[in-house]
Formats: sequence, C-alpha cells, structure tokens
Amino acid sequence: MYDFKSIEKKWQNYYEKERPYEVNLREAKKPFYNLMMFPYPSASGLHIGNMYSFIGSDVYGRYMRLKGYDVFEPIGFDAFGIHSENYALKVGKHPAELTPKSIEYFREEQLKKIGNIFDWRSEVNTSDPEYYRWTQWIFLKLYEAGLAEKRESTVNWCPSCKTVLADEQVIEGKCERCSTEITKRQMSQWFFKITKYADRLLENLDKLDWTEITKNIQRSWIGRSKGATIAFKVEGKDEYIEVFTTRPDTVYGVTYLVLAPEHKMTGSLIKADQESLFDDFLKTVNKMDEATRTSIKREKNGIFTGSFAIHPLTGERIPIWIGDYVLAEYGTGAVMAVPAHDERDYVFAKKYGLEVKQVIECSPEELPYTEYGVMINSGPYTGWKSEDFIEKVGEVHEKIRPTVNYHLHDWCVSRQRYWGPPIPIIYCDKCGIVPVPEEDLPVLLPETNDYIPDGSGLSPLARNAEFVNTTCPKCGNPAKRETDVSDNFLDSAWYFLRYVSPRDDKQPYDPELSKKWLPVDMYIGGNEHANLHLMYSRFITMALHDLGLLHFEEPFSSFRGHGLIIKDGQKMSKSKGNIVNPNDYFETHGVDALRTYLMFMGSFLEGGDFRDSGMDAIKRFLNRVWEIANLPEAKSPLELKIKMGETVEKVQYSIENIKYNTAIAAIMEFVNEALKYGSIERQLVIDLAKLLAPFAPFISEEIFELKGGKGGVLNAGFPAGYEKYLKLANIEIPVQINGKIRGKVLVSQGATQDEVLDVLKEDSKISRYLEGKEMKKVIYVPDKIMNIIVS
Repeated sequence: MYDFKSIEKKWQNYYEKERPYEVNLREAKKPFYNLMMFPYPSASGLHIGNMYSFIGSDVYGRYMRLKGYDVFEPIGFDAFGIHSENYALKVGKHPAELTPKSIEYFREEQLKKIGNIFDWRSEVNTSDPEYYRWTQWIFLKLYEAGLAEKRESTVNWCPSCKTVLADEQVIEGKCERCSTEITKRQMSQWFFKITKYADRLLENLDKLDWTEITKNIQRSWIGRSKGATIAFKVEGKDEYIEVFTTRPDTVYGVTYLVLAPEHKMTGSLIKADQESLFDDFLKTVNKMDEATRTSIKREKNGIFTGSFAIHPLTGERIPIWIGDYVLAEYGTGAVMAVPAHDERDYVFAKKYGLEVKQVIECSPEELPYTEYGVMINSGPYTGWKSEDFIEKVGEVHEKIRPTVNYHLHDWCVSRQRYWGPPIPIIYCDKCGIVPVPEEDLPVLLPETNDYIPDGSGLSPLARNAEFVNTTCPKCGNPAKRETDVSDNFLDSAWYFLRYVSPRDDKQPYDPELSKKWLPVDMYIGGNEHANLHLMYSRFITMALHDLGLLHFEEPFSSFRGHGLIIKDGQKMSKSKGNIVNPNDYFETHGVDALRTYLMFMGSFLEGGDFRDSGMDAIKRFLNRVWEIANLPEAKSPLELKIKMGETVEKVQYSIENIKYNTAIAAIMEFVNEALKYGSIERQLVIDLAKLLAPFAPFISEEIFELKGGKGGVLNAGFPAGYEKYLKLANIEIPVQINGKIRGKVLVSQGATQDEVLDVLKEDSKISRYLEGKEMKKVIYVPDKIMNIIVS
C-alpha cells in the first residue's frame, strides 16, 4: 500500500529545501514562461476552484520541463483591492493586519503543498510599496501620454461596496463581487482611454493563440459596429441631436426620436407642462438597473418632451420622446425610431400611437421587417438596395456621416476605498492637476484606523488631513492630494512583468530579462476574467509598447480558459454546504490523488463534477501504480513496449492540447495492461513515472528515485525511443471524401473514429477538402477505412 502521507511530506520538504526546478533567469537556454492567475488573499483559504486552475497550469509547465525547457513558473498575491478589504471588514480585522496573515496561510499551508514548480524567489505582493510604487509609475506614464484623464461622468455605484465600478465589473446590472444592484451617480473620476485602442484590441485577437470562447467574449465586449451618425436639428434652436444607427438605409422611416432620461439635452427639451411628469418618470428610471432597462422582454415606457426635431432629408417635424430603454452611456444616448423595421420601436410606437412608416419592401403583415431589402418611400433612393445605400451613405447628406461605434467604454480606475494604491496626483489652486514626481514614488498608503467607506462618494483617505494636505511640487504652495485609490485590476494588469525582476528598485522590470522571457508563453486561467483582467492587461501592454517601454504589444502569446467545477451535480455555494476545501483531501486521499482527479474528472477546458467516489477511484489507481513500481524487474514483452509507445504518444498529444483527462486515461490503460504481468522492465517504470509526473508529482518522484533516478524526475526528460515499437502498431487508414480517396493517415491500431478525425484534420492535403464544408455523415471501419460525406 502506498503511504502517501509520509512520501508526500518527504518530497514537499525536498522541493522546499532543494528547489530542483527553479531556473536561472539570466542564463537559461530554452526559456518558457508559464503563468497562472495569482490569487486574492480574501478568504480563509484557497478553494478547490483555485486549485483546479493552479494545478491545470502547472501540469503544462511540468510537461514543458520534461520536454527540456527552462520553465519559469512564478506566483504571487493580488493583495490590494475590494476583495481583500471586504473580507477584512467581514471578520473585523484591519486589511493591513489580515492580508499578510492570509498570504502566509495560502503560501505555507496550501500552495507549497500542492507540488507546483513555483519559483518562490519571484513572489510579488501588490500591496507591497515596492510593487505599487511601479503601479503608480504606470499611472503617471499613461497620464503623460494623454491616456489618463479626470472627468465628470455618470458612473456605476455599488451601495454595498460603497465605490464606483467599471462597466466590466457590472454583471446584469449587479456588482460582480457582491451581486448588489448598482445605481448611477454623477461623479468626477479618473479614466484610462482604453477606447483609443478598441480597433487594435479587436484586430489582434485574430492573431492570438487563445481559447476561441475567450476571444469571442472580448469581441462581443468591444462591440465594434459600422453605421452612420445622423444629426437631427431641434426645431426652433441652433442645436442638433445626434444618433448612431447601423441601419442608415431606414432613415426615411424615422417617425420619432428617443433620448435617454440622462441625456444632456433633456432638460432644455422638456416643455413646462411636462416637467412634473418627467420628474416622476426620472425617479422611476433611477430605481432600475441597466439590465432591466435594456431587457428585450420588458415593456418599454416613455414620455413626450413636447419638442420636435427636423428630419435632415425630408424636412418633416419629428416628435422627441424620452424612453427608459435608452442609455446615455451607449452610442450617443439617443436613437432614431423606425418602428416599421425595428421590433422595439414597433412595440413602443403601437403603445403610444406613433406613426409607422414602411421604407423597406415587404408585405404589411411582415412588419416589423428587420432584414435588408429594396428601399421604398425613400425619395430619390427608392428602388436602391439597402447594402448599396449603406455603402454610399457618406455621399447622401452633410448631416449623415459614416461612423464606427463601440460597446467598449473608457476604463474608470477611481475607487473610493482605502485598501489600494493612492492615485499619484496633486491638485494645486495655481497649477491645477500636477502629477507626483517619479522620485517621490511611492505615494504611501497611510496607516489609519479610519478606513471604512461611508457611502458619501468620497474615499476614506479624504478624511485623513495629514495625507490630504501637501505642497505643490511645481510652485511650492499648499495643495491637496487625490484621495481615490486605483482599481485593483490596474495592479494585476502588469504583474507578469514584475515577476521577472521583483526586487529591482530602479525600474518596474528589467529590459534585458523582459526581452528574454516575455511575452508570456502560456497563460491558463478562468474565462470570467476575459473582460476585466485580460482586456486591461492587453491595453496596458499596448500602451507601454507605444511609449517605447516594452518590445511587444500583446502580453500572452497563448491563453487557455478553463471550465468551472461543480459538486455532485450542483454549483458550489456555502448555502448548499458543498464547498470543497482542498486541505481536507490532502489528509484523506493525498495531494497526488487530488491533483490527478481534478485533471481527470472532465475536460479541463470545460470543467467537471467533483465527486468523492471519483477521488476514491483515483486513490486506488495510484496504489496500482505503486504496485507496478514494486514488481520484480525483468524483461517485458514486446506488446507492453508497444503499449508504452502508444501511451507516450497519447500523453504528449493530450497535454499539448490541454486534454488532461485523456492523457490520464491513457496512463490508466497502460497500468491495467502492465498489471497483467508479474514483472516489468526498469525503464518502463521510470517512463511511467515521467508520464505521471505532470499530474502526480510526489509518487512520481518517489518511483523515479526508487529506480535509481537522481536530480528530480522532471530533469530526466520526456520518455523517448519508442518510435520503433510504434511502427509495429501503427497502420495507414485511407480517407475517402464523397467517394474519392484523398489520402491516408497514420494512426495506432484500434484508433477510434474521433482519433482518426483529429489526425486527418491536421493533414493539410486532406483537410483542404473539408474547409468551409459541413460533414453530413462519417462512416468508419476500424483499422480499415474512413469515409466522409460533405456538402
């Protein structure tokens, strides 16, 4: 029986003392930067979801070490921010007191036990002044470049967290952290101009080796749409209302305009007899979150302002309405309503008895008709095709101009909390906004017991006179400090740069080391960060690149977004009592069993269902591995060597494609086969340990040492030399597409249909016959022929 407790303790101590897999960053010959998302120290301990992510990333790093790369796998703590501060408030501790204790527990009792090849010399902590000094430096660099500005804006306010949130931190109208419904406030805030990078952020996605779902989330959030901006003159005034539309071909069908209640012009458009009605309407709207206001299913409400606009092409008077479904932050905050060709406008028009004017050819019963088509009732453009009009829209009228619009908004980085890096700005009555000189960084977060937000909209630092009052670095007169701290997503937007030189007190990152190690080779983490951390990291990297401070513009060459874990078929939650504490399984099943099960219970990129019965099965599997390691040594039959060759091939393919569960399944098949014999060759046992090492490090190290290995199993290289055995097992399968033989693929005997399809899709000569076509039918005769029908 495998004594996992004593052996795991032995190798944990070995990793701690000998650090066999740390690399010399300056002298490494084959650098490979393997990154995982660092944790918030904002709970009593890391949960199983954290472990799932960390271990999944480490599996890839350990594999690359076996393949001969100098793998750099750093770790640190995202210690500043609302998560850590709220946890401290919840347990009645000061965040400056609790956060270091949380970090120590995470590090010593959890992360050092799980067998990851962490380089602890490179640990960073975002609440360390020597880290946030450079976070503030980045803020100043963006300010100098005109990419950071303070301005009045309607912002998202979380009543529970008592701070402003960026758009990306609001999920369906609720705070992404605490799920409280957000409200809107008019406040002066600091913004980063991420919208200036919208096109590059979008276009670069096509070049990135990222999980497609992650790229699609970012594409959707950036939300680039082509259309036109049309200006409608307000009747009796020298003012215009601008609207953005993706369907300028329907402009002749506009029968009314709708403005957001918060639109800057509503006050001047509301007639006196409508003012009380508008005030009541506004109170109702202010109680609604964004998701409710924009919901397709909800009935839309509005009021008539009493004012009219003039149609730029027809000269007709168009009533101006205010609607609760229009948002000031999106587009121009105003929409042109074409009820004949838009479902929402159609319902609104029917409710309030507004005109419906058809301008795209269709039968009346098809209204609202939302497709493109032939234009009718459109003046000189009657008979034109929609697409032709859109193509030439810039030639139609001076008040209609082609426009590209984005869903993406500038990043609001101001936070009215205590636990974060103070924004390095000073306000002087004479000099205005003055950046803190670089030599005065860091602007230290003051120690204080008066740090709880009061909901006033001011940071707790605003109550600290000693911090607030300073002198202007330009003129020497009395001045005030900025009292907001920056969003903790700024801390994490550049941490991967600091890892390469965490103790450098002269610069945020060493240029020589960054050129050698960056960008990151492989980054693995959760897709829930697609619109927050990943987007912001890309923006900061692009900005620093444009300023000549980085040699690359994309931070992560490869990214793989993993799935989520559920427990016994249900989402994990405290209320259901099904939260999994990994430490419990360290004691009952062992770290190796937990690691292996997490990677085996389902596709890593899709997630899986954690069940205790599965943990028991993996524990039994590792005991069978141990049994093989202790079999008498003797020459093994050819069949077992062929099986090992097939296993090596499957494990390599599966890990490189992040199909960890199929890699473990292949190892299990070999173990079952090997147990049929009463003895086994030493080299087969060593290679079994190597294959298992990415998943179960400690038993693999023990077996490797047991068989005479020295210096750590990952330093011994990936199993090799089995090609001659594979040739005895591989066969050629003809591939027939629509009745014609298009080539042959080499696969192992007994390959499944899916395995053959995977191989042929990577064969350029065969796969070209499948491009852009749909596979209607697949007929596979095992070891004989693959027949595919496409259309």
